[in-house]
Amino acid sequence: MTEEQRELLLEAKDSIAAARILLDNGYPSYAAARAYYAMFYTAEAFLEGEGMSFSKHSAVISAFGREFVRSGKVSADYHRYLVEAQGLRHLGDYGPRFSVSREEAIEQIERAEQFLNLAETMMGV
Repeated sequence: MTEEQRELLLEAKDSIAAARILLDNGYPSYAAARAYYAMFYTAEAFLEGEGMSFSKHSAVISAFGREFVRSGKVSADYHRYLVEAQGLRHLGDYGPRFSVSREEAIEQIERAEQFLNLAETMMGV
């Protein structure tokens, strides 16, 4: 594991912790956004291990699907989680107030934890 991967996974852990705090204080939209970032950082860590880096979120999501899902290295569920989380982040950031429910935020946090656990297992953390 590279130092960059380690840093990205720490960012993911911090984002999950922040998501829980936001959810516990009544901010499900912001919690879902932090859960998305946890997944995004995790996907970046996977790509970093392949020597790949991108500046756009869409490029990271696309490359993760191509390099890790199509190749069979990880379940397609993780790519779907990432895509759905990005959609909720956009809805929460740009949609009407309270457009993301508490239940949706909880699901996103749980998915972010699963994604991070997968990365840690595969990267030998």
